[in-house]
Amino acid sequence: MENTSNTQHDERAEGWPALPMADDVVAFPTLDDSELAVLQALGSRRSVAVGEYLYREGDATYDFYVILSGAAEIVVRSDGEERIITRHGPGQFLGELNLLSGQRVYLSARVVKPGEVIVVPRAALHHLIATAPTLGDTILVAFLARRSALLSGASAAIRVVGSRFSPESLRVREFLARNGIPHEWLDPDRDAAVERLLREFAVTPGELPVVIASGSVLRRPTPGGLAEYLGLTINSLPERCFDLVVVGAGPAGLAAAVYGASEGLRTLVVEMTAVGGQAGTSSCIENYLGFPTGISGGDLTQRAVVQAEKFGAHLTSPCAASSLREEARHLVVRLSDGTDVAGRAVIVASGACYRRLDATRLADFEGNGVYYAATEMEARLCAGSPVVVAGGGNSAGQAALFLAAAGSPVTVVIRGHDLAAGMSRYLIDRIEADARIDVRTSTRITGLDGDRTLTSVRVTTEGFDAVLPCVALFSFIGADPAADWLSGCAALDARGFVLTDRSLGEEHLDGRWEALGRRPLPFETSYPGLFAVGDVRAGSTKRVAAAVGEGSASVRSVHEYLAFAH
Repeated sequence: MENTSNTQHDERAEGWPALPMADDVVAFPTLDDSELAVLQALGSRRSVAVGEYLYREGDATYDFYVILSGAAEIVVRSDGEERIITRHGPGQFLGELNLLSGQRVYLSARVVKPGEVIVVPRAALHHLIATAPTLGDTILVAFLARRSALLSGASAAIRVVGSRFSPESLRVREFLARNGIPHEWLDPDRDAAVERLLREFAVTPGELPVVIASGSVLRRPTPGGLAEYLGLTINSLPERCFDLVVVGAGPAGLAAAVYGASEGLRTLVVEMTAVGGQAGTSSCIENYLGFPTGISGGDLTQRAVVQAEKFGAHLTSPCAASSLREEARHLVVRLSDGTDVAGRAVIVASGACYRRLDATRLADFEGNGVYYAATEMEARLCAGSPVVVAGGGNSAGQAALFLAAAGSPVTVVIRGHDLAAGMSRYLIDRIEADARIDVRTSTRITGLDGDRTLTSVRVTTEGFDAVLPCVALFSFIGADPAADWLSGCAALDARGFVLTDRSLGEEHLDGRWEALGRRPLPFETSYPGLFAVGDVRAGSTKRVAAAVGEGSASVRSVHEYLAFAH
């Protein structure tokens, strides 16, 4: 094969500014003859003509294309025109992470020079990535680099138009961001050019927020409706019966998915909101093994998602579990939309739900001044203005440091007398050394004030009232187990956490266990074949590393259970 790498680099340079963070070699490698031979054995060859689209934005899915000769451009339609993202030449392959996840296509591939391509079915690519480490890693790393570049703003294929003051807009943006979906946010309050876009699609101000993608307009979409459009829901999957169903996509659930799928179990993960759980909203986790400089919760969970999908796990969201029953030797999880999914075993990793402050007018500002996560998106909304952080745990400490580093003066409010009661020492030391952070102990938030936006919170400290000016209140006051859907099915403790293995007394075990002739396995609940891990489990250590350990270890018990069941 003719070596055309220099030519390819020059040709790509025309569209290259659209991908400023993509490394040329890592994101766009050129495969050698032996690698091309492997891919050819998995697929078929065919000729392509100039102007032909290999796939288009809006398609439900697409195959994996490798260019043997000729060239193809990756383009995105913006303002009625196609903008070139990059160009692929001989020896290079097309695609990015949505080939693994099954998300709807949001970029198009157009042939600009006639030639020949290898077409590898998506299922065969999945198998290759999981079983051929060298070539599979080359492809996977390129996909990751391309997605990273797209997230940096290179693709405007998905545009969200909505006010920064709108809770609905925030929910849509949070859903897209936490699921790692490239998009562009346009605020009509700040950008006059947005009016022209809204006129083009006949959108009225009362219909905001809208999501514009592939020429379609979703008016005031819910996260569920948006997920349906993007192909993230259970309805996008051809099957409803699996070896393992994992309820929850936080660290525990993702670890279970990685280990289950990598060990040959057909695995489905259903998540109530967005992947990552509470850990996914953490700005920086510094005490997680292997990351001496720390890693954001979003980065950690997105890597875990890709890892699970690499081994063939399916992830869907938002899908809340509502009930559980046994049917035909399977455990059937009913989702909130009425859909049933069945598993030979089920792992509950549904985590916990944020507690809400008991303060007047809290609901008036939720999503517009009151936040339960501190990520770059929320930090940008604060724009260096004063903020209040409520809570004395590690999540609150990480949020305070992150927001202070982003330029906001921060007041930390705790009801206790000392941060040491619930926060790691390294965070306390940093907070005490940061002049931008003030800590108010023995203090309770009683109310919030403001007109269109939050302007202050009212607090009381040992009987003395005060007003703290702020543009945002970040609440990290703890969480309650998300296990209501298991009530009457699995044994719970007095606080609603799921009891497992040694925590289960004889009074919790019915006649099924006598018939089985055994006691519950590690992480198994009072319901045979139902396991619980992470924050939802009674007695668990509420830390990311502990959750990952429980999720991975529980898969061994699943294998034992399945062996018993046979």
